[in-house]
Amino acid sequence: MSRQIYLFLTAVQFLTRAPVPSFKAFDPDWIRQSARYFPLVGGMVGLISAAVFIAASTVWTGALPALLATGTGILMTGAFHEDGLADTADGLGGGQTPERRLEIMKDSRLGTYGVLALVLALSLKVAALSLISPALVLAALLAAHAGGRGVAVLAMRLSPYAGDRASTKVKPVADGVGPTEIIVALIFTALAIVPAALFSPVIAAVSVGVGGLCAGIVALQARRLIGGWVGDTLGACEQAFEIGFLVAFAGMVVA
Repeated sequence: MSRQIYLFLTAVQFLTRAPVPSFKAFDPDWIRQSARYFPLVGGMVGLISAAVFIAASTVWTGALPALLATGTGILMTGAFHEDGLADTADGLGGGQTPERRLEIMKDSRLGTYGVLALVLALSLKVAALSLISPALVLAALLAAHAGGRGVAVLAMRLSPYAGDRASTKVKPVADGVGPTEIIVALIFTALAIVPAALFSPVIAAVSVGVGGLCAGIVALQARRLIGGWVGDTLGACEQAFEIGFLVAFAGMVVA
């Protein structure tokens, strides 16, 4: 099995609950290098979620297809990114010092800020998807999911790791992503946006811009309040991009 396949399977194993073959040998550096495939894995989650939306739309109308598609994405990832969003909201919103904010993020209990962030995030995604036709939902979800993982990789490159390496749940920390990881990740992200751009370059560009702005705000807040990124803030960046992209996309296609 080639090294690139190992890296891809590492990304699948890291980001989703999908079963992957066991590795006879494992290089800890694969976690860092597998970041190049994060947008590809995100795109796969988006495609499957879109397939559920399209299938459900043949039976139901209204918000139900959007709810089922959103739930599919959550099941596939084990709420990996949603958990990061909730922990980030609790930590950045409830702590007074960088140390206290990081401590709150590690706490498995869910606070008020986290609950509100999850409810608002899921409501916005379902509401936005409910406005998108089945003919366009594949392009929207493909770009939103791949783009969300793409901005997370970019955040790892542009900011330092802010957590305690000795106590982090994922070892080794997947920081220090190099130019290869960034370039490959951005290529996969760009390819995932192509279907939306073929429908409307303007809508695609604006949606990517809004999603990027939302993710950028989260990343900048994390850098200001805790000194950089941790896994939870990457999940929050991913969710912020998804929400921003889908809300902007839905707003423009129904305008």
